[in-house]
Amino acid sequence: MRSGVRLGVDVGSVRVGLAACDPDGLIATPVATLTRAADDSDIRQVVQEAAEREAIEVVVGLPLSLDGHEHAAAQAARRWAGEFAKQSPAVPVRLVDERMTTVDAHRAMREAGVSSKRSRAHIDQQAAVLILQVALDSERVSGNPAGVLLGGRKPRRKNNRSVEGLR
Repeated sequence: MRSGVRLGVDVGSVRVGLAACDPDGLIATPVATLTRAADDSDIRQVVQEAAEREAIEVVVGLPLSLDGHEHAAAQAARRWAGEFAKQSPAVPVRLVDERMTTVDAHRAMREAGVSSKRSRAHIDQQAAVLILQVALDSERVSGNPAGVLLGGRKPRRKNNRSVEGLR
């Protein structure tokens, strides 16, 4: 497990949830809920947070459909992540499948006895916590960072032919 603070981001159409982990990468905690802005001020706030915390990476949730395809929300998250990467090129960005995290966040808030009206301000933070915690747990188990590095190369397809078949 790599040491260092990571930020988790849940990009919504209206708000952006932000979470961070401790330097040992053990537990994700909520940081803030930001308002999405046409002037990218939400992105600048996350850039500033990453700099202040000396984050080693930012994990952005990619809301894939249940069948694994990308639709409008996933494309918006990808654009947000790309703009973050432009504004903070020294901080790697990883995209992590976040299917069902908002549903899980709503459920957790409801089980904690928080009304849906009161939870709106915190649901995006909770979703960011879940995204980041899944990434941390995945890395701890596998030894590899979770998700896909933004701007990274796609893995090469393995050739199924054996060396013997080439002779």
